[in-house]
Amino acid sequence: MIGCVKNSGRLAAFAVASLLATLPACSQSDGRSGGGAGARTAADTARTKAPGAVFRGGHPGAAGARDPYFPELGNGGYDVIHYALALDYDPGSGRLKGTAEITAKATADLSAFNLDLLGMEVQSATVDGLKAQVRQDGQELTLLPRDHLRKGAAFRSVVQYAGTPESITHDHGWREGWLRTDNGAVAFGEPTGSMSWFPGNHHPSDKASYDITVTVPKGVQAISNGRLVTQRTGGDRATFHWRQAEPMASHVATVAIGSYDIRTSRTRSGIPVVSAMDTTAGVDEDGAVLGRLPEIVEWAEGRFGPYPFSTTGVIVDRAADVPYALETQTRPTIPAGIFHTTNVVHEMAHQWFGNSVTPRTWRDMWLNEGFATYAEWLWTEDHGGASAQDHFDRNHAKAADDDEWHFPPADPPSASDISGQPVYVRGAMVIHKIRQAVGDEDFRALVRGWTQSHRHGHASTKDFTSYVEARAGRDLDAIWDAWLYGDGKPSS
Repeated sequence: MIGCVKNSGRLAAFAVASLLATLPACSQSDGRSGGGAGARTAADTARTKAPGAVFRGGHPGAAGARDPYFPELGNGGYDVIHYALALDYDPGSGRLKGTAEITAKATADLSAFNLDLLGMEVQSATVDGLKAQVRQDGQELTLLPRDHLRKGAAFRSVVQYAGTPESITHDHGWREGWLRTDNGAVAFGEPTGSMSWFPGNHHPSDKASYDITVTVPKGVQAISNGRLVTQRTGGDRATFHWRQAEPMASHVATVAIGSYDIRTSRTRSGIPVVSAMDTTAGVDEDGAVLGRLPEIVEWAEGRFGPYPFSTTGVIVDRAADVPYALETQTRPTIPAGIFHTTNVVHEMAHQWFGNSVTPRTWRDMWLNEGFATYAEWLWTEDHGGASAQDHFDRNHAKAADDDEWHFPPADPPSASDISGQPVYVRGAMVIHKIRQAVGDEDFRALVRGWTQSHRHGHASTKDFTSYVEARAGRDLDAIWDAWLYGDGKPSS
């Protein structure tokens, strides 16, 4: 469980680093290059398509984004602009057929590039309409286009694939990826699971817009991110087309397939709220929790700034073997057994912290989880319960050998620790120390400024500490040294 809410005081930690470390890379380069979204120009088309002007000066892109915990995750040499995913799923057999149309911009001259795809068989692939050579090796899908790709050029790759998607299981038996349920499936993607159901550049540093179209048997529903564009039925099949227009990291993309009661409302600011409640779950039948969702979003806007997306809601599914929630973009996915207000507050806070302001690497997870945990503290403080100071004091009173102090939140020792207790709770304590240092009024302005200045972008821990010090007008090394990077329990 990464980027998720705790269930019984103990946070799950994925142990997929060993899996990823054993998967060989298919190509090498000097690493991932930067680059923004772009569009193919007439000059690009003429240069790559004209007879006698075929470009052959490229090199293979990197088979990894060199993340400090998941070095094989993601890829180099390009930035994705848009994913158009067309999925056809049979809940009975568990078989998935997919077509992924990926529009991207080359950030280097490329002779080949990689996508992350685990456990699915590629049937064909094209780049700019021409058949591409395909090589699959573990999680690495390498495409060799007929013509090399020039740096700065936009290109479109189409991959057709099929199979029975695999889930990824960590040490404690909890799973991520494409998870079959009694009446369908739910996709949990953080940190590595999205590569089990579509090919992509699966690292948080590469966000894109999405169109996700899912075809299922008639009578079954398919829910995803963003807004529902169309819903149609033909014969014994039903198709649902969802669009996420704002940038989204692949690990917070989702599809939920099953039988749902769709409930709609709006916030006072006019944001559509579309939620899907598993009809077999028998939870929140009086709407006591779901009914507070508009209020929670409005409260969070007051604390964190304007809501960063055009729609919101939740997906509540039985998913009995998944004891954690996930901040899937615009529509967090929460298992029925832990659907309560605290978890809704936590996952909604992630829409600002983690989804809109996305970590540059998985080492920056505390920026997601520290803020989302602190949101829980602020919620109780603002609604007649324990103050944030009460939460801080209760946690600081824990013994020096408690899990909370096992490592610094900004420097987890391994991939299996990036959702450990210090990332969540001690991360929230860092936020509270900042609040104490600058005062309540400046703290509120600081947080709102942070979400606005990095809206729909990325941020690292260094970005954050530099921003805070600039707003505070002084260095805060005492906080960083003791609470963010220090070993053991800080004295105060």
